[in-house]
Amino acid sequence: MLGYGNRGERANFVNRFRVRAGIRSLDPTAARNLLVLCGGPVHSTTPEATIMQRCARDLGFRGAIELETASRSTWENITNAIPMIEHADTIAIVSNAPHAERGREILWRQRPDLAARLVRGAEHRFGTTPVMTILGALRVVQAKLTGEWDAAARRR
Repeated sequence: MLGYGNRGERANFVNRFRVRAGIRSLDPTAARNLLVLCGGPVHSTTPEATIMQRCARDLGFRGAIELETASRSTWENITNAIPMIEHADTIAIVSNAPHAERGREILWRQRPDLAARLVRGAEHRFGTTPVMTILGALRVVQAKLTGEWDAAARRR
């Protein structure tokens, strides 16, 4: 699951959405499920992954969780999660729909062998897609206005 910049110690709206989508994306028939939460301390001193883990536990999720707490971009989310997902039979990259697609594209670039095991996450729910699309578009505009967009492109 890809993180989102979170200010403060409680999961914001976007990260709560992603946690719920990540939990929904787990295969109930699988012998073993693992929720990999990604995100370092981008807008807070607490990593996004840690904040999302608290949210998942607060929602009652008691399954296996691994944290990737060093990344500061989507590219790094995928890079740093690879050791945790290398042995998975199926892989779902979960976020809001456009961001999840970006994550899948990055995995195809970094590790096509793992990307061949991709399955769709359950981030789509009636009524949430328009809200997440609008929030995602606003985030892109903000990143472009602040120069963060160009800075992220240079880091790759």
